[in-house]
Amino acid sequence: MAPQADDLASLLPLDFRTLQLASSDAGFRRYFRIRTARGDTAIVMDAPPPEKSREFRDVQQLLKAAGIHVPAIYAADVDAGFMLLSDLGSTAYIDVLDGTNEDRAKPLMRDALRTLIRWQKASRPDILPPYDEALLRRELDLFPEWYADRHLGRPFDDTDKAMYADTCRLLVEAARQQPQVFVHRDFMPRNLMLSDPAPAVIDFQDAVHGPIGYDVAALLRDAFLSWDEAFEIDCVAWYWGEAKAAGLPVNSDFALFYRDVEWIGLQRHLKILGLFARLQYRDGKPRYLADTPRFFAYASRVAHRYRELRPLARLLDKYENRNQQVGYTF
Repeated sequence: MAPQADDLASLLPLDFRTLQLASSDAGFRRYFRIRTARGDTAIVMDAPPPEKSREFRDVQQLLKAAGIHVPAIYAADVDAGFMLLSDLGSTAYIDVLDGTNEDRAKPLMRDALRTLIRWQKASRPDILPPYDEALLRRELDLFPEWYADRHLGRPFDDTDKAMYADTCRLLVEAARQQPQVFVHRDFMPRNLMLSDPAPAVIDFQDAVHGPIGYDVAALLRDAFLSWDEAFEIDCVAWYWGEAKAAGLPVNSDFALFYRDVEWIGLQRHLKILGLFARLQYRDGKPRYLADTPRFFAYASRVAHRYRELRPLARLLDKYENRNQQVGYTF
């Protein structure tokens, strides 16, 4: 069992000779592992402003209250961006999952989806920032600016701009029409830790109140791992049944719920294509750009599936000179 925050005194003094980088993220947040006076380890989080330390603390409390395993906060200076956290280990879902081993993945994914349902059941309005139209549109604007123009060197012409504006309107309307719940926003295998109880959830500072399908899409259509769509559908169907039984307001028609997941997933994938390009060209972090083909494939598959999105499908074909084969239709 993870120690509680009132155990701080037993951890001191920390042995700063053992301080070493544990991980970093796409922003400027870094995590260091350090040995404590008890002989175990803790995590020092260095999240300089404007990183979201206050939000990290507040969302940690929401998740903990929902019965979700999160790192304990032993001490915090949110203005400076420093925290001392419990150490959840170094093995994330991404370290043990393999897109070719669905038997191994199924129980882990179901554990993750059960955790997600607990998080969503704790939802209340006016607690987290809304995933509103302005935020959805800012994210969608990353694709033409950073991926198409800066990365591919092929800025949108007037026809492309008009088509993309229409697509964004459809995606934003669809997102806002979904039932709104607590959204982790990066509920993906890299942010789920193998632990007891499992999974432990990290990197939650960007949480918002938004579409119920968002975190399902983030889990199953990941930056670093792909599944056969039959496995994706099996996982979504299992979640859908459990969510209905738990009283969550998912669409009563599975085909329409799957569409909800796909459409908000498309919004996420277009955002991340632009975001990963921006990480390279603005922030000097090139390692993320190598995973853009996976996100492009996700986006293209969804765009080709739905009649309303065919103009986007043609645009994506033009930019990547590829045609997408799709095996399922809803």
